[in-house]
Amino acid sequence: MSVARLRPDWLTDPQVWRTEVLAGLVVALALIPEAISFSIIAGVDPAIGLFASFTMAVTIAIVGGRRAMISAATGAVALVIAPLNREHGLGHLIAAVILAGVIQVIMGALGVAKLMRFIPRSVMVGFVNALAVLIFMTQVSELRNVPWAVYPLLAAGLLLMVVPPKVTTVIPAPLVSIVALTAVTVAAGIAVPTVGDKGELPSSLPTPGLPDVPFTPDTLMTIAPYAFAMALVGLMESLMTARLVDDITDTRSDKTRESIGQGIANIVTGFFGGMGGCAMIGQTMINVKVSGARTRLSTFLAGAFLMVLCIVFGPVVSDIPMAALVAVMVMVCFATFDWHSIAPATLRRMPVGEIAVMVITVVCVVATHNLAVGVVVGSVTAMVIFARRVAQHADVTAVTDPDGTTVVYRVTGALFFASANELTGRFAYATDPDRVVIDLSAAHVWDASSVAVLDVIETKYAQRGKTVEISGLNDPSAALHGRLSGELAGS
Repeated sequence: MSVARLRPDWLTDPQVWRTEVLAGLVVALALIPEAISFSIIAGVDPAIGLFASFTMAVTIAIVGGRRAMISAATGAVALVIAPLNREHGLGHLIAAVILAGVIQVIMGALGVAKLMRFIPRSVMVGFVNALAVLIFMTQVSELRNVPWAVYPLLAAGLLLMVVPPKVTTVIPAPLVSIVALTAVTVAAGIAVPTVGDKGELPSSLPTPGLPDVPFTPDTLMTIAPYAFAMALVGLMESLMTARLVDDITDTRSDKTRESIGQGIANIVTGFFGGMGGCAMIGQTMINVKVSGARTRLSTFLAGAFLMVLCIVFGPVVSDIPMAALVAVMVMVCFATFDWHSIAPATLRRMPVGEIAVMVITVVCVVATHNLAVGVVVGSVTAMVIFARRVAQHADVTAVTDPDGTTVVYRVTGALFFASANELTGRFAYATDPDRVVIDLSAAHVWDASSVAVLDVIETKYAQRGKTVEISGLNDPSAALHGRLSGELAGS
């Protein structure tokens, strides 16, 4: 393979370079107020969240498995670790971040990413829609008890992101909106909430170090539950976001590498004193869907620009009106929400169960403000509905030989715990002839419950002096039946 083919696109294509650089700048601007807000949720200094966003983005750009996805300090992680910081202090929080990263590396190496295939599409749609609702709800709080000038600024910001793209897309519309509104408010001296009102920006780069905690079993026992919860929530949100970006870009990502990469990024973040994090759906949508970024460069620059903006251009960044960033995030909400999923024509065609799963996922996420809860509850609900649906397809029909000496029961469908338990009542034990054949050529035996039920049926016939022959088992079913039959009497 030639050296030229090994070079990334942004090294050889000026247009890609421009897109990636500008996308990274826009994301960095959007990250600042978010990171500060999440720091407040976690109960730490704003610099802790900004350092986390810097180290997470830069590290995941190198070791992550999904190009152009943004990882930084997030609200979900902040909610998980806030009680630990409140009760035990910052040192324990940092230690928990490092341990969470180690757990994520282990889980990634064990193949936890493969579990993503068990998340149904209806849950994925619910996840996306709930995320859009949550992002919108967080922006609403920025519009309460504010000067009246915020509202026309917000309207102008939205207009600037709708109209310019119709003329040219050379400069990302969010950047146009942010620069224009900042210039107007500063030049006219309009007093509105700004980024600087969220908290003081850091004036130097983070330095590495060990967490200030005693390295004892007691410390490990204290931080382990929080670290495990953070690892799970972080991986789930990151893998779901990676899958969403896969769909948007029509490209595949390495979920195992992403899982391990998230762990490495959290370990690095912990050693640099950050609060940890995971993939950020809102900023990822700004990067991928709004700005059109597609490479690791935009992710790396988002983190690098974040520190440059804070350290070098802190006074300028502090003057950015929050209305401009709210306008950006509102547009992200509309771009993220799957409007097709709630269209009347779609709802009329969709099975009721699929709609229910989507609604349950959205409700759980919005009610708990925890995406992981919604995904788990939605997935479990989908599995229950699927099990009930499949169980209804299992059927039994009986045909008695003309001479009356044999009856053949033909079983069709999937036999597992939900369907097999109904089988025992489908046989006429008392009135059947002495020879009974159970034909399973149109069925599949999936679990021990099905084998146990077949044993019960044989036992009921044997108690009446009748013989049972089970025929037609496919190879996997025959192997399972042969291994477990007669061994489950005590279960």
